[in-house]
Amino acid sequence: MHSRFTPGQRIALWTIPKLTALVLAAIGVTLRFETIAEPGATPATPPARGIFCFWHRCTLPAGWYFRKFRCSILISQSFDGELIARTLASLGYSSVRGSSSHGGAAGLMALRDVLAQGQPVVFTADGPRGPLYETKIGPVKLAEMTGETIGSFYLLPQRAWTVRSWDRFLIPRPFSRVVISWSRPVAPPLPDAGDAALEAKRQELNAALERARLAAEAHFGQASAR
Repeated sequence: MHSRFTPGQRIALWTIPKLTALVLAAIGVTLRFETIAEPGATPATPPARGIFCFWHRCTLPAGWYFRKFRCSILISQSFDGELIARTLASLGYSSVRGSSSHGGAAGLMALRDVLAQGQPVVFTADGPRGPLYETKIGPVKLAEMTGETIGSFYLLPQRAWTVRSWDRFLIPRPFSRVVISWSRPVAPPLPDAGDAALEAKRQELNAALERARLAAEAHFGQASAR
């Protein structure tokens, strides 16, 4: 148990991930998934390798659907991050702890090692606290370090509860259809490309993630969630 957490947080860490995993499994087995992809995009299938990104709000459906990929995911060292890490661990995920502001360099080095073993890694690109639909630089830096491309996807339940949080977190309703929308992969930047090139690549990744989201919303005829 992590001493940096309060007694109340420790109790929550012992109970909430187990309950969340049970609820997610109970809902997940009822969901019906379908895949769409823009021209030039190839949806990943297990076993897969490389870097993948999605927006934070679709963590639950993504966590259920991609459990068979045996991904490693970068998760912040915060209390919320600990909750997510423990929940995903029960679904078969490995977690590397770090964030864009705390422990980020160490986290990227650990993810580089995961990729070197031929295993996939995943980022919640705008996590852990946003802003909404604005990717951090971490995935781009990892791509520069490893030469791996970045895949972008978005999962949208046709029917879901939306939490009043910064990310408008989605909880799929039982028996909902869920679309997995893929964008074309983003090529890695050249080694030692410089800050301007990394920022341009970050913007390219952001655009790919947004195309995946908008295509998913159009698939179900939903208004944009921005």
